Amino acid sequence: AYASLGGPVLERACTHGAGPYQYEAYEIDGWAYYTNNPPAGAFRGFGVTQTCFCIETLLNEMADKVGISPWEIRYRNAIRPGGVLPNGQIVDGSTGLVETLEAVKPYYDEAVKNGDPVGLACAMKNAGVGVGIPDTGRTRLTVRDGKLHIFAGASCIGQGLGTVLTQTVCGETGIPRENVVYERSNTWIAPDSGTTSGSRQTLFTGEACIRACQDLKKALEEHSLADLEGQEFYGEYLGKTDPLGADVPNPVSHIAYGYATQLCVLDKDTGRIKRMVAAHDVGKAVNPLSVEGQIEGGVVMSMGYALTERYPIDENCRPTVKFGTLGLFRANQIPEIKPIIVEKPGLNVGGGAIGIGEITSIPTAPAIAEAYRRYDGELRTELPLKNTPYAKK
Repeated sequence: AYASLGGPVLERACTHGAGPYQYEAYEIDGWAYYTNNPPAGAFRGFGVTQTCFCIETLLNEMADKVGISPWEIRYRNAIRPGGVLPNGQIVDGSTGLVETLEAVKPYYDEAVKNGDPVGLACAMKNAGVGVGIPDTGRTRLTVRDGKLHIFAGASCIGQGLGTVLTQTVCGETGIPRENVVYERSNTWIAPDSGTTSGSRQTLFTGEACIRACQDLKKALEEHSLADLEGQEFYGEYLGKTDPLGADVPNPVSHIAYGYATQLCVLDKDTGRIKRMVAAHDVGKAVNPLSVEGQIEGGVVMSMGYALTERYPIDENCRPTVKFGTLGLFRANQIPEIKPIIVEKPGLNVGGGAIGIGEITSIPTAPAIAEAYRRYDGELRTELPLKNTPYAKK
């Protein structure tokens, strides 16, 4: 009865379905179906999580067939600056997939040397809604009681947007942190900054904030902050992209893409995860600690997706589990997670920052699946993975 986000999720699944590689030929068709299951909404990764599990699993099989390592097949075929994605977009100088592969190489080689089963997977994910849909970030800076107040109607769902915008203002203007106030997000007294989706807020609202700061900086050249009491400075950024099917040679589907390589190392004796290593290209890390938190949280979320989470329904399509029995990973079950931040300049908006909210969960499941294939030789093509130490008895 409900289409919900089925269409947009399928579109992302198809436009990202090939992964971040150079292809000479690529074609994909997608279908969405109405069912009588409970209505489904967005999941971190928004369709790309599913297709990444498929294509990365196939790529690992292909590496064996041609006699090279899973790392080597990805390094040879990785999209590089100036390359053309399967959707036709030419990627810019900020493209850092190769750098994420190089960042995990020492950990990959160490695991192979020690005889530990190791799995590898890469991913790409858009920053911004893209595909021709109006995509705008807005920020208003207001001087009140000698302090600068930041207004942006964008909900914070854990990504730390308020911190990012505060840092942006302080970095752009030189105003001390104690004189900057981030107002709780709302669209009643703040300009609409669009949805908190598509890993877009740091880039889009960040760029809008930078533009507002540029006018404020000019005013501060002749006045103190106190002199500007009551004045407002507005910034807006519209990310222009081409709609799907646009009749142009190389359509711009998205303003930017983030890239990642993750690997899973199993304990060769117990079959449990010893370590997850996640290298992510973020362009510019505005707040490195927050980026690391995003990586760790995304990996844990997708570990559950890969190994333990189930959502069973009865014959009437009603859920039969409670939250506590869904299979979410508990704190004492989490292995070592090694986040690696890869910074690569080249993006000329948003201070060079590329969103990381979604991509952190995308390559985790295929990396884990490949580690188990190396562990026992079984190819697993369904999630959650079967016949692992984490599977329900």
